[in-house]
Amino acid sequence: MNMKAGHTISQIRQVSNRIFERILSERKIDAFNGAQGRILYVLWQEEQISLREVADRTGLAATTLTSMIDRMEAAGLVRRTAAPDDRRKTLLALTEKARELQPDYMAVSAQMNSIFYKGFSEEEIRLCETMLVRIHDNLKQHDQMFQNTKKQQKPEKDVRG
Repeated sequence: MNMKAGHTISQIRQVSNRIFERILSERKIDAFNGAQGRILYVLWQEEQISLREVADRTGLAATTLTSMIDRMEAAGLVRRTAAPDDRRKTLLALTEKARELQPDYMAVSAQMNSIFYKGFSEEEIRLCETMLVRIHDNLKQHDQMFQNTKKQQKPEKDVRG
């Protein structure tokens, strides 16, 4: 069997990102871009979460996320705070400006969903969503195993003085 799901998913992501950006432009929404919208979406669900948690929930690499958060902080969308129980840990919180953008984002998201599922029955939508979640879970599990293996293979530092 010729399986092309990975390639198809990659193409879906590229085209959907272009369409999302176009919809933002048509609606004259310039306070955030598509990737920043994913970060905002996570924070609208739960604030005061760590950068690591945002990275896990958005799928963005930590290095990418850090520079994006810098730009979002400069734009007045988020602010960093120290965790009350561990001042070394940084938490993210939304600003009022970002909270006011949620209806705009949800409208764009609803428009994207109508494009995604045009011509699909409710059952087809449920089945598609279930399968995509399973694929995502498989990928996350594999990635976690890789990360754990990588950590185990790191040579220990020589602490002799």
